[in-house]
Amino acid sequence: MRGVLGSRDTAATLLDLDGPQEHLFFVMEFLNGGDLMFHIQDKGRFDLFRATFYAAEIICGLQFLHTKGIIYRPMEVCAKLTVFAFRDLKLDNVMLDRDGHIKIADFGMCKENVYGENKASTFCGTPDYIAPEILLGHKYTFSVDWWSFGVLLYEMLIGQSPFHGDDEDELFESIRMDTPHFPRWITKESKDILEKLFVRDPLKRLGVTGNIKSHPFFKTINWTALEKKEVEPPFKPKVVCIS
Repeated sequence: MRGVLGSRDTAATLLDLDGPQEHLFFVMEFLNGGDLMFHIQDKGRFDLFRATFYAAEIICGLQFLHTKGIIYRPMEVCAKLTVFAFRDLKLDNVMLDRDGHIKIADFGMCKENVYGENKASTFCGTPDYIAPEILLGHKYTFSVDWWSFGVLLYEMLIGQSPFHGDDEDELFESIRMDTPHFPRWITKESKDILEKLFVRDPLKRLGVTGNIKSHPFFKTINWTALEKKEVEPPFKPKVVCIS
């Protein structure tokens, strides 16, 4: 895991591991640009250009992790810990570096070696971001990350969660059954990509099937330049250097 987390610019670098196995401490690089939750609370929602840029960099990070057989799964509601997994793609865990590029953080629940028939079954997830296949008790693979990515993208574009409930049971019912509300002012490309990410059949969900990078939502993105960090971020955080 240490090698993986130190080899991609969109993933926070793991500097060291310390402590006994049952209480392992991850020493990560210092990221002082704030997380997306902090920045979206300040703005309410991101403009289309900013949301598209962050979404594109997140995709680069997710696809890299997936090529290594790693799922990024949310960790806050774990019924049992039977595997080592990543499951926590949400606004709080997408950080900005000092230049405004994203870094995916919090690898405490990664699941490695997700290839072929080797699937995960742990009920695990931050409630708003849990994919329906997890709620239904099905075994799953990378599909859950693309559902969570859809929730995150919806929040960046619209400024609220796509699924709602007065308690956890109602929220989970909404995730399983409801169609998110799409304001009339969002672009047709935004609505289309979100609808494809919220397909409840994991095998038909965008990211699992199709090339998400070629979706018209990303028509302004030069993927080669983006991966080389040659695209200037739309926002540069104000950071304070502590001497």
